[in-house]
Amino acid sequence: MNKKKIGIIGVTGSVGSSGVEVVSANSDLFETVFVTAHQNMQGLEKAKILLNAKYAVLTSSPESHSQILDIIKKEMVDIVLFAAAGVSVVRLVYDIVKSGTHIALANKESIVTAGSLIINEAKNNGAKILPVDSEHSAIFQCLLGQRKQYVSKITLTASGGPFRYRPKEAFDYIIKEEALKHPNWSMGSKITIDSASMMNKGLELIEARFLFDIEPEKLDVIIHPESIVHSYITFTDGSTIAQLGMPDMKTPIAVALGYPDRINSTVNPVNMWEQKSLKFFKPDLQKFKCLKIAMDVLKTDSNALMTAMNAANEQAVYAFLKEKIVFKDIPNVIEEVLGKVDIQDAKTIDEAEENIIKYQKAAEEITGRL
Repeated sequence: MNKKKIGIIGVTGSVGSSGVEVVSANSDLFETVFVTAHQNMQGLEKAKILLNAKYAVLTSSPESHSQILDIIKKEMVDIVLFAAAGVSVVRLVYDIVKSGTHIALANKESIVTAGSLIINEAKNNGAKILPVDSEHSAIFQCLLGQRKQYVSKITLTASGGPFRYRPKEAFDYIIKEEALKHPNWSMGSKITIDSASMMNKGLELIEARFLFDIEPEKLDVIIHPESIVHSYITFTDGSTIAQLGMPDMKTPIAVALGYPDRINSTVNPVNMWEQKSLKFFKPDLQKFKCLKIAMDVLKTDSNALMTAMNAANEQAVYAFLKEKIVFKDIPNVIEEVLGKVDIQDAKTIDEAEENIIKYQKAAEEITGRL
């Protein structure tokens, strides 16, 4: 059997490192063609040697974009695990699917800002977008063999982050060290802060809207502190199908890279008899203002508003991590940027990138004076 040729973008981050573990555990199935990292040369070289990759690319180099695309074309790469975070890589996601290459996608920002453009380009060129976020992987698995017209509601679960039980009044005193302590998942700093504010779940709602072509009113969020149920779907006959698994990114990575086969994720299955209880409750939208903002933006189905919200959130989170603003300022920055939006959806990837830069600058100005 021929090995599946793969590349990993963002190999030194938390998702990329999990991808390395999955690929290493299935070395008989995969041939790693290339790996990339933004600046971590030592980590990049280590991953290259471990996976016996042919190429290693530093994406901080201006030539990296064309290098990656040339490698994909020359080596006929089958699938790329896109583990790099942030909105700056939206063009690369777009160009990879434009080349007809399948993508295991862990970059939600690209779909939030250019979802319809990327999805349409993938369809036009025969590229599959296989979700790597645990919630979207769960939805993907629950929909296998189902007809979309019978879907009544898709519910994404959220851990609630480190502040799920903290009173709203205490949000004024949250510090960076607290926000970076996620109770269930090991992730990068940006996504960990997004989880603490629950903006991460808002972004995932928007991502689900595009990945599964589902109406915004059929999407919902529920807090599930144990992070065992990753999403569930309710159908028109009253049936509900859920996907369960341990909170480990290696499982959704294995689902995406192995599809349509099931491969070794190295993750132990859930032992239900060890679960003392599974709790579920509605999020407090007055406390988690970022989630409320995202749900309101989702209802508009406006690409311009989604782009502005994502760009503003990204800048606000980085400002918080640098201790330039406090935690409660994050939703305020986003709301102020959204107030500046001229409702003009991007029709091309060039326009999408222009909008990203415009709203990032607006957010930078706001965070600079807070």
